[in-house]
Amino acid sequence: MATIGIFYGSTEGNTERVVTQLQEKLGGEEVAALHNVNSSSADDMQPYPYLILACPTWEIGQLQEDWDSFIDELEGVDYTGKKVTYLGLGDADGYPDTFLDAMGIIHDRIKDKGATFVGAWPTDGYNFEASKGVVDGKFLGLAIDEDNQKDLTAKRVEDWVALIKPAFE
Repeated sequence: MATIGIFYGSTEGNTERVVTQLQEKLGGEEVAALHNVNSSSADDMQPYPYLILACPTWEIGQLQEDWDSFIDELEGVDYTGKKVTYLGLGDADGYPDTFLDAMGIIHDRIKDKGATFVGAWPTDGYNFEASKGVVDGKFLGLAIDEDNQKDLTAKRVEDWVALIKPAFE
C-alpha cells in the first residue's frame, strides 16, 4: 500500500494535473495514492502516515467546492504521528489579497491535532499582497499559480518533492 495519501479537489482540472505530476515525482501510485475529496472520508485518510492536502483557492479566499463539503471530515482523523503538508493553487494577479488562502483555512482546522507539518515553501517569486497560506514568512506547502506562472510549475513540483521526500521516508 502507498504510504503517502494525496487528497485533492479540482474543479477545472488544474489541481488534478499538478497532483498527478506530484504523484509521478514521488514514485508513482505505489508510493503516493490520489484521492479526490468529492468521494473521500476521514477513514480514507487514516491509514497514511504522510498526507498531502491539495486545494485551490477560489474567488476571494474560498475553498474549492469539493473541499468546502469535505473540510469537516478532517475532524475525524487522528493526526498523531502523521506528517502533513499542503499544495495550494491560486491566481496571484487576479486575487493578490487572498492568494492561496485555502491552505491556511485547512491548516487552521488541523494545526492543533497532533500532526507534524513539513514542506514549507518560500514566497520569493510570487506577486501577491496577502495570504492565509503564509506562516512565519513561508507558504505552508507548495504554491502553484497556473494562471500566471504555468511555466514554473514542473520545476517547482520537482524542487518541492526533493524538499519533502526526506521527511516522508
